[in-house]
Amino acid sequence: MSTTDRADTPETAQAPARSGDSARLLALAIGFVMASLDATVVTVAAVGIADDLHLGPTGLTWLLDGYILSFASLLPLAGSLADRFGARRIYLTGLTLFVAASAVCGLADNGELLIAARVVQGAGAALFMPSSLALLVGAFPDLRRRATVLGYWTAIVSTASGLGPVIGGLLVGTLGWRSIFLVNIPLGIVGAILTLRWISPSPGRPRALNLASNASGIGLLAALSIALIEGPRLGWGSLRSTALFAVAALCAGALVRSELSAADPLIPRSLRRSRVFRGAVFIGLLLNLALFGSIFMLGVFFQRAWGVTPIKAGVLLVPMMAVFVLGNLTFARLAPRVGSRRPVLVMLSIAAVATATMAAISASTPYAVLAVAIGIADFCVGVTVPALTATLMEAASGHANTAGALLNANRQVGALLGVAAAGTVLAGATNWYHAASVVFVVTALAYGAAACLAWRLIVRPR
Repeated sequence: MSTTDRADTPETAQAPARSGDSARLLALAIGFVMASLDATVVTVAAVGIADDLHLGPTGLTWLLDGYILSFASLLPLAGSLADRFGARRIYLTGLTLFVAASAVCGLADNGELLIAARVVQGAGAALFMPSSLALLVGAFPDLRRRATVLGYWTAIVSTASGLGPVIGGLLVGTLGWRSIFLVNIPLGIVGAILTLRWISPSPGRPRALNLASNASGIGLLAALSIALIEGPRLGWGSLRSTALFAVAALCAGALVRSELSAADPLIPRSLRRSRVFRGAVFIGLLLNLALFGSIFMLGVFFQRAWGVTPIKAGVLLVPMMAVFVLGNLTFARLAPRVGSRRPVLVMLSIAAVATATMAAISASTPYAVLAVAIGIADFCVGVTVPALTATLMEAASGHANTAGALLNANRQVGALLGVAAAGTVLAGATNWYHAASVVFVVTALAYGAAACLAWRLIVRPR
C-alpha cells in the first residue's frame, strides 16, 4: 500500500480484507487510547509535578484543564481540515503533534512550558479524534460489521480510561511523573506505522474553510470551557464569569449568523436537516453531563460522607466503572442482530430508572445497593456510546469528519457542564446525602431527556 495520500476510489479505500481487521482497529484506537490516558493519568501525577516544578493550585488547574480546553475548542476546525485535506493525513498530523508535545511535556523543566505543551497535546488530540472515526467508516463500510467493530473499539478506549489512574500510579511510582508523557512516544510511533500500513488514504474534498464560522466556534467553545472550568473558583456570579458567558453568547450568535449566510457552512446543510444527526449530538451532550457529573460526585461523596481515603474511594468506584467495557462488548455482540438505534433508546431509559432509584440515598443505604444501581446505569452507558457513534456515522453519510468532531465537542461540553453542576451542588452541601440525591436526580433527568430525544429523533426520525 502506498504511504502517500492518494485519491483512492471508494471501492479501493473501503474494501479492506478481514484479515487486517485487528490491525486496522488497533491503528484507529491508539490515538483515542493516548488521549484517554492523558486525560486521567495526570491526576495521579499532579502532586509530584507540583512539587518538582513548583506549581501552585492555579497552575495545577491549568495543567489538567488546558488540555481539555484546546481539545474541545479545536474539534470543529479539525473536522473541517480532515474534510479538506483527507482524514488519514490529518490523523497522522494529529498523532505527530501529540507525540511531539508529549516529548516536550516529559522533558519540561518549568511549569509554564509543561502547561503550554499540554495545550498543544489537546490540539493534537482534536486533530486525530474525529479523523479516526471517519477512517473507521471507510475501513468498515458494512453497517453491521462497523457497529460490531465500534463496540470493540470503544471497549479498548474504555479500558484505557478506566485503567488510566492505575497505569499512571505504576508509572509515577516506578519511573517518575515524566514517564506518563514519554510513554506516548512509542505508542504514537506504533499507531503511525499501523496507520500507514493498514489504513487507506482518504481523498480530501475541495471544501473551503469557513473562517468566520470556525473562529466563532472556537471562541464559543473556548469561552464556555474557561467559564465552566473557572466558575467554581471565581464564583458563577462574578464579573469574570459573567463576561466569559457573555463572550460565549456573542460567539454563538456570530456562529449562527455565519452558518445561515455562508455558501459552505461549517455544519453542512444536509447534516443540519438530519433529525438523527441532531438527536445524536444532543444525546452525546446529555450523556456526558450525566455520566461525568455522577462520577465526580461519587468520588467526593465517598471521601466526605463515608470518610474513606482517596485510594479506597477509587477502589469503591472500580465495580461501577468496569462495567463500561462489558457494555461495549455487549453492544459488539448485539449490533449484528439488533442494529444501533434501538439500543440507544432502551439503554438510556434503563439508565434513567436505575439512577432515579438512588434519589432516596441515605446513611442506611448499603454500598452494594448503590454499586448495583449505578453499575446498571454505567453498563447501559457502555452500550449506548458505541451505539450512538454508529448511529451518527450512519446518518453522516459523506460528512463523517464533521459529524465526529461535533459529537466529541458536544460530549466534552457535556462533561464540563456535568462536573460544574455537581461541583456547584457539592460546594454548598451541608448534608452529603442530600447533595448526592440532588445530583442523582439531575443525572436521571439527563438520561431521561436523552431517551426522549432518542425516541423522537433516532428511533422514529420521521
